[in-house]
Amino acid sequence: KSSLGNRGTVTEASGFKPEEDAQKLHNAMKGAGTNEATIIEILAHRTIAQRQKIKEAFKQSVGKDLLDCLKSELTGNFEKVVVGLMMSAPVYDAYELRNAIKGAGTEEACLIDILASRSNAEKKEIIATYKKEHGKSLEDDVCGDTSGMFQRVLVSLLAVNKTPDIYEAGEARWGTDEVKFLTVLSVRNRNHLLRVFQEYQKISGRDIEDSIKREMSGCLEDVFLAIVKCMKNKPAFFAERLYKSMKGLGTTDSVLIRIMVARAEIDMLDIKAEFLKMYGKTLHSFIKGDTSGDYRKILLELCGGEK
Repeated sequence: KSSLGNRGTVTEASGFKPEEDAQKLHNAMKGAGTNEATIIEILAHRTIAQRQKIKEAFKQSVGKDLLDCLKSELTGNFEKVVVGLMMSAPVYDAYELRNAIKGAGTEEACLIDILASRSNAEKKEIIATYKKEHGKSLEDDVCGDTSGMFQRVLVSLLAVNKTPDIYEAGEARWGTDEVKFLTVLSVRNRNHLLRVFQEYQKISGRDIEDSIKREMSGCLEDVFLAIVKCMKNKPAFFAERLYKSMKGLGTTDSVLIRIMVARAEIDMLDIKAEFLKMYGKTLHSFIKGDTSGDYRKILLELCGGEK
């Protein structure tokens, strides 16, 4: 079990000795070459809280920052996974959001994945952490990098303390459907919303998701679908994101890494079950077929077994 949830694949290591782990990691990195197997064995089998203790022990015994050492030893996607594992949940989310915003183009998928799926309590922590770590307001950064209705939806997702004022921009500027949608989805009560979706299906004869697909496109469609899917079944939402990141040609590693790292301690068991139900194949088999090397090894450890 972990403090973040009890449906994760990564659980507390019993007989945990941070000093020993720190020493093993130090040995794995000193001299020529790196012993990646040791890094995987330790970091993929400790909770975030335990990894923080290893970090402290490492600082005391070695006198260096463990994250800096790992960064200088590792490369590529394997490094990205390990760096993510060394961060607390809100720090990792804030870090991912910052990277999604500060590049040349914005990685909208990252903004959507995180902001549509995190609870209000989680989002409060992310907002505070973002400010602390990056010295900027997350809302300001999101606004500076997005526009139109998509921007307003993201801002409403960030409005964890206040009821967003949907109508301030005047209805004339937007299709009324979109405004109505945003108003409905801004109601934060999940049970109420699920009833609204059922009612909607009765009246219109169509699933709310089908309507979103018919009425919208691009990022706006993506964010509304993500909100609805997370309301209905969050592990299924992540299972679909994982599937899409790997099916067809090429792999969207950013999505694969973000979900495997962020959900390992929360609901990976449920995500795996949904994946199997939805696609008739295991998440494990997909990752195995789509990745290689130490990157594959650490992801499979986070995935936690074939079943």
